[in-house]
Amino acid sequence: MAQKRGEVPETEGEGLKEQRPKIMTQPLPRILDEIEDSIRAADEAAKNARDAAEEARRAGEKAAGEAARVAAEAIGKVEKIAKNAMQLAELLKLALTEASAALDKRLSGKS
Repeated sequence: MAQKRGEVPETEGEGLKEQRPKIMTQPLPRILDEIEDSIRAADEAAKNARDAAEEARRAGEKAAGEAARVAAEAIGKVEKIAKNAMQLAELLKLALTEASAALDKRLSGKS
């Protein structure tokens, strides 16, 4: 028969196998010490988890700040390129308008 958690191995007494719960085979102070150790370990694990979460939060904030900075730089560059493109489009429009007017004059025979 498999041993259950918290139970000591089977013992034989008068030919019968008997399972006794851990609480019946160990002194209460030892059990309480084990409980206290478990609580301490759980508390330490929780503290480590909180520390890791805080570190992850700070790293996330730093990454978000860096991403925002890079995005702002890229947006600035795109805005500059777009402004230059608009200026060039305006110049092209003026040049085409002038060329069209000159061509119209030439075709109509006006000097």
